[in-house]
Amino acid sequence: MRAIAVLGWVLAAGTAVAGDWQEPARGSQLRADLLDALRPMVEWELGAPVEFVVQEMRVQGDHAFAALVPQRPGGGAIDMRTTPMVMREEFDPELADGGAHVEALWVKSGRQWVAVHHAVGATDVWYSWEPICAEFRDVIPEACGGL
Repeated sequence: MRAIAVLGWVLAAGTAVAGDWQEPARGSQLRADLLDALRPMVEWELGAPVEFVVQEMRVQGDHAFAALVPQRPGGGAIDMRTTPMVMREEFDPELADGGAHVEALWVKSGRQWVAVHHAVGATDVWYSWEPICAEFRDVIPEACGGL
């Protein structure tokens, strides 16, 4: 339920705040580059293979943000209780009552996108923090209001 609340906040706030960011089109090279840069880290935590359902994706200049729902190929749900991150005792599956979700921030380095911050199953808006807002305010303005 917390996951749904966090994702709902992101989506609702995103529609309320006009930004200069753009959403990469489905099937575009930019969208594929961003998701491919994140995939190995999420597969380390959730187990491979992972596909993403994009709830929100924003790009402005050399910064990007996305709220994603990871799934198995073909749309299979990920059972958080059996993921590598739970087996390594890095995550309490009881916190994932809304299912798997991921938020991520990227920076473009040369011609390559690098996922520099991400969270799987976060129960708060972890990116609403001054050090992150100092760099990524352009793609997450609603999370950085007042910071």
